Amino acid sequence: MHNLELTYNMSEATIVGYTDADHASQLHWHSISGYTFCIGGGAVSWSSKKQPIVTLSTTEAKYVVAMHATKEAKWLRALMTELISPQASPTTIYCDNQSAIALSKDGQHHAWTKHIDVRFHFVREAISDGTILLSYCPTQHMTADILTKPLSRSKTEQHVGGLGLLPA
Repeated sequence: MHNLELTYNMSEATIVGYTDADHASQLHWHSISGYTFCIGGGAVSWSSKKQPIVTLSTTEAKYVVAMHATKEAKWLRALMTELISPQASPTTIYCDNQSAIALSKDGQHHAWTKHIDVRFHFVREAISDGTILLSYCPTQHMTADILTKPLSRSKTEQHVGGLGLLPA
């Protein structure tokens, strides 16, 4: 995978995000969060880092990264408004965990989620105000997977393409 270039198709100037977390796979028990945002099929923003808290489940780890991605989506939407025009529809952020998506839409408190800090529910607010739409993406198609763990060569090549990196 040499001589790649980041490519964009600006006829499609829609922001699309991908989030992933590798729950507690490290010796330090902190999950690794990753998210990326693409505009016109090319990555414009990305992050990969250790979560600041130890999460108690995969759902919580994925919900935490969704919150960080939501903050980035709001910033990117404001930037697009300044540079081009306001985004007409919510920004889609893909997540590969159905429980995290359900948690983002359900304002009820459940015994299994009452420990989750209120600040992470920022995602719910952004969904209800129409800023973002958290949608399911199967793990095998999750572009942000490349930001959370080592992958096989074929998976790496697939996700590099998903970031808009194409042969020069």
